[in-house]
Amino acid sequence: MKKIICVFSIIVLALVFSACTDDFAEINKHPYLLTEGSLQQDYNHLGAYFPTLIRNIRTGGFGDQTQHNLAHEQFMRHLATPTPFVGGVNNTTYVITWNPFWGHQYGNVFAPARQVMRIADEDPDGQYEVFKYMAKLFQITSAHRLTSYYGPIIYSDYGSPDQTIYYDSEQDLYNSLFADLDEVLAVLNANTDYPGLARFDASYGGDISKWIRYANSLRLQIAMRLVNVAPALAKAEAEKAISAPGGLILEVGDNLNVSTYGELFPHFVFTWAWGDTRMAATMESVLLGYEDPRVHEYFEPAEDLTLVDNPEWPYKGVRSGAYLESKAQRMPFSGTNRGFENLDYHMTMQASIVNFMLAEAALRGFAGTQTAQHHYEAGVRAAFAEWGAGGADAYLENDTGVPLDYVDPLDPRNNFNTRMSLTVKWDEGADNEVKLERIMTQKWIAGYLNSVETWVDHRRTGYPKIPYNAKNDSRADWGVIGAEEFIKRMPFVNAERNNNPEGVADATQKLGGPDLISTRLWWDVPGPNF
Repeated sequence: MKKIICVFSIIVLALVFSACTDDFAEINKHPYLLTEGSLQQDYNHLGAYFPTLIRNIRTGGFGDQTQHNLAHEQFMRHLATPTPFVGGVNNTTYVITWNPFWGHQYGNVFAPARQVMRIADEDPDGQYEVFKYMAKLFQITSAHRLTSYYGPIIYSDYGSPDQTIYYDSEQDLYNSLFADLDEVLAVLNANTDYPGLARFDASYGGDISKWIRYANSLRLQIAMRLVNVAPALAKAEAEKAISAPGGLILEVGDNLNVSTYGELFPHFVFTWAWGDTRMAATMESVLLGYEDPRVHEYFEPAEDLTLVDNPEWPYKGVRSGAYLESKAQRMPFSGTNRGFENLDYHMTMQASIVNFMLAEAALRGFAGTQTAQHHYEAGVRAAFAEWGAGGADAYLENDTGVPLDYVDPLDPRNNFNTRMSLTVKWDEGADNEVKLERIMTQKWIAGYLNSVETWVDHRRTGYPKIPYNAKNDSRADWGVIGAEEFIKRMPFVNAERNNNPEGVADATQKLGGPDLISTRLWWDVPGPNF
């Protein structure tokens, strides 16, 4: 981290001095100051942007709380807040209070990526292509996350000087993402021994072969979103990813982990410094019902054992979207693992998740896959390995345990009966809907702390069968969510409504419904999955 800061400081100084007149700069040249030529020789004029780019495809700190923890981590029932923010009426109860993901991604990923691409394009020798297309890869990553929140987004016209900037429709956007991945992969595959990224890449140390696996896995992830709305396109792009040179992220050692760059892991802060995060009741229901050893890696036991239902599994969760009286009441419930204090990365593309994607692809008969059972079991084993948990083989043989009903010891309005009835063990005789539910349930467990795509999976498949909100404050101005429905999207942000009203109006037309949290995105097609 200190090296990164030092390099960045030197670059800033160099750029400041270069703004002076030529004569003044020549007369006052510092003998130890890096010149523009030496900055370019060491790739610092491009590489200095990369810690920001890589880090912010995930975000951290307070931004992580409002963009992830109080949004899709709650919507997907991985974590819940004991804190009744804003009088208990907020994102978690379907009244949009925080919506900063748009501004963060455009300001911290799109903008620096654009700068890298501009600098690279200005080089007459074209020697910075790898930096340019790595920056494009991060824009693609950001865009595929942004569209999962909002639907239409600004992509093709990003950076336009026009007063009105138009959004891409989702259909056009996905075609652009696939085409741009083709360009990225063509450059990366031709430069597998490129050394320039090494000092700026805290994830893979500049190993281009691993970024190729990530890009292929990202293509697969984007393709699987579209299986119900554009099945031919989804199949073609998924099969391209599966057969691509360089392969997919199938081993834990190839996971894309995004560094915290010296910050405390945010979920440790949310839990133990701020007291704003606790185990979700749905995680208690599922992990304890399956006697899942990962619970010990995910969470701490409850501090008050009178709260727990089974002293052999001493964990207690808070219902997401709950009735909450005061923060203090649920402080003794299970928090995140205290070992997160020493966790210095975010899981961002996991081998477990890629294997579960392949399991679904196999169900759909996509070429290049093995059996759905093979990929399902490989996904579970990888998920255990990612958290250092043992007992995966025994877990996969569990054909009796099922998720539990939940009882809130403080407020019975938060109780729920589980909607899940499947065991862990694979059943080859089940129909494809049941097989998909089993895959998605395990994919959901593995997606803990990395739940952007889990929210996509739930909306497009209906699985896993998580409980509905106990407290539902949804209303006409943001969108009414039915008692047995879930939030569908985040609304376009107020800054865009105020500064780009014609663009937002056009985007709403492309959305195909009103700019509300109840409007389905393009790939969120109701009905059966097969």
